[in-house]
Amino acid sequence: MDNSYPSSPLHVVICPWLAFGHLLPCLDIAERLASRGHRVSYVSTPRNIARLPPVRHAVAPLVDFVALPLPHVEGLPEGAESTNDVPYEKFELHRKAFDGLGASFSEFLAAACADEGKKPDWIIADVYHHWAAAAANEHKIPCVMLLLGAATVIAGWLGRSPEQAAAEQELSGARPPLFETERMKLMSTQRASGMTVAERFSLTLMRCNLVAIRSCLEWEPDSVPLLTTLGGKPVVPLGLLPPSLKGGRGISKNGDDAALRWLNEKPAKSVVYVALGSEVPLRADQVHELALGLELAGTRFLWALRKPSGVPDADVLPSGFEERTRDRGLVVTGWVPQISVLAHGAVAAFLTHCGWNSTIEGLLFGHPLIMLPIFGDQGPNARLMEARKIGVQVPRNENDGSFNRDGVAAAVQAVAVEDESRRIFVGNAKKMQEIVADSECHERCIDDFIQKLRSYEE
Repeated sequence: MDNSYPSSPLHVVICPWLAFGHLLPCLDIAERLASRGHRVSYVSTPRNIARLPPVRHAVAPLVDFVALPLPHVEGLPEGAESTNDVPYEKFELHRKAFDGLGASFSEFLAAACADEGKKPDWIIADVYHHWAAAAANEHKIPCVMLLLGAATVIAGWLGRSPEQAAAEQELSGARPPLFETERMKLMSTQRASGMTVAERFSLTLMRCNLVAIRSCLEWEPDSVPLLTTLGGKPVVPLGLLPPSLKGGRGISKNGDDAALRWLNEKPAKSVVYVALGSEVPLRADQVHELALGLELAGTRFLWALRKPSGVPDADVLPSGFEERTRDRGLVVTGWVPQISVLAHGAVAAFLTHCGWNSTIEGLLFGHPLIMLPIFGDQGPNARLMEARKIGVQVPRNENDGSFNRDGVAAAVQAVAVEDESRRIFVGNAKKMQEIVADSECHERCIDDFIQKLRSYEE
C-alpha cells in the first residue's frame, strides 16, 4: 500500500489505445493502482474488455470496466475493435472509428463528474487519446499522457535536443535503415482518418499535465535523466510493468496446453520460441523465408504463427515444411500462453518482433533475442537491445526490409547454438533479467508515480 499520503483513495480513469500491446500493460497499471486501494475505471470497447485476462480476485472490486461501443465505419471488418483484428491497410479506418469514441467518453466523464463521489481525480490517456485529454480539460481533471515505450526511443523520436539526439544515437547503436525511415514518414503523413499520428500525439501532449513512460532509471540510466520533461510537461517513470507470474496475460490457466506439453518433452535450453506479435503479420513470402530459415538453422523451434490474411491455409507454409521438421518443430496458429512458454526450461532463445511488451517478457526470463522488427518502435527497440549485446537482428534489405532464409538461419545459430556468441548474449540477457525481475524497483516506481499524482499542483 502507498502510505506516503494518508488522503482518501484516488479515482483514476485509464484509457488504453485499442491494441493489446497497450490494453494489457494498462490492465497491469490498473491492478497496481487497485492493489494500493485506489479505484480505477478502465475504459475500452466491449470486445476488447471481454478478451482481457481476469483481474486478480483481491483487487477486482476496485477495478470497474467501462465499455464504450466502437462506432461503425464503412470498410472496417465487423467486430474489429483492436488493431490485431484489422489488416494493416485498414488501420486508418480503425483510427477513424476510434475517434468516434470521443463523444461517448465525454458523456461517461460528465456523468462521473455529476456524482461527487465518483468524480475522477486523474485521467490516464494513452498516446493517441487527444479527445480523452480534451474531455479531462473540459471537466478540470488533470491528465497523464501515457507513453508505453523506452526512454531512449522516445527521446530519439520526440522533441529531442541535440544532446538527446547524440545520446540516442550512441545508446541505440545504429541509425535506422531506409525502409524503416520511409515507413515512419508514411505513418506521420497518413490522414485518411482525419488526423495524422503526429497530430494525435501533439494534441494529447498539449492537453496533458504529466507524461508517464514505461521505463525506470535502473533500466535506462543514461536516457531517463535526459527525458525529465516532454513538451514542457514533467516525465514520470512507471517502471517496466513486468507481468505477474501468478496469473493474467499469456499464462496457461490449467497448464494443459498443447505447446507446453510439446515443450515438456524437449531437453533444457534447446528450443527457439518464435512469436512476432499480434498486429502486423508477415507477407506470405516472408513467412516462407522465416520457415526455411528455421529449417536451415537445425534447431528445435516452437512457432506462434499469425497467418497472413487472404492466404489459403495450404499455402501459408512452404510445401512439406511441417513434415520435414516434425521431429523438432511445432507451428501453432491459435493462442499460445506466451508467459508460460517463456518461463519453460526448454526455451533457449526468443525470436521476436521486439515490441516493448515482448522484449520485457523475454528478458524477464533471461532469454537472448533473435530480432525481426516489423513496424513502429520495434526497430529502435531492436537496435537498443543489439547495442546491449543481448542478441542480433536478422539481416534485412536496406531498401524494402525483406530478409532471406540464410540470414534467419545465421541469426538463430549465433544466438541459440554457437557457444561463444551465445555465452555473451545469455550473460547480458541475465544482467537485464536482474532489472526486469526486480519487483521492488517497479513497485517503487508505481509508488513514486502515485505520490506525484497526490502532490501535483498546476
